Amino acid sequence: MLGSLWTILAASGAVSSPIAQTRDGSRHDGANGEQMTAELVRRSAQGHGALMRGDVKAYRQFVTTSADFLLFSPFGGTPTRGPELTEARFEAMGRFFKNGTFTQEVLQTYASADMVVLAVIERQNVEVGGLPAQDWALRVTLVYRRQGEDWLLIHRHADPLVNGVSLDHAAALGRGDTHARQS
Repeated sequence: MLGSLWTILAASGAVSSPIAQTRDGSRHDGANGEQMTAELVRRSAQGHGALMRGDVKAYRQFVTTSADFLLFSPFGGTPTRGPELTEARFEAMGRFFKNGTFTQEVLQTYASADMVVLAVIERQNVEVGGLPAQDWALRVTLVYRRQGEDWLLIHRHADPLVNGVSLDHAAALGRGDTHARQS
């Protein structure tokens, strides 16, 4: 577990290290797990913030997905795999999110020489899929793997259960009852 100082520094964008350069131009030394984790926290926040504004180009400068990437969307359904993330799909993502604001609360981080896991709460106020802007809070797990000099996002799992649901509601969703109401 990394200290909260790194979380604060990473969220503010104040942490970076001076040795190897990654695809998006950020720098890290690769040997220091705390600094690389802080850098990935920063890149994740900047990238997902850009995505909430509909700026897919900036998102992709900060977050690079691997060929074997796996997405568990907050809307459920069939997971999305790396090969499905075509240019057309990325462009559609840019149209899906508009005019958003974004903050990221880091709950826990885990790091090894070649893997970093971030457990975060993302808070957005954003227009999604043509709906009026509203607050969206997501519980998110991000898994990054080192590939050469860069770190690639290999897995994202997000769900809208920050505020919790009742057992009955969870059971109804588990049965596939998408019309279930929270009690």
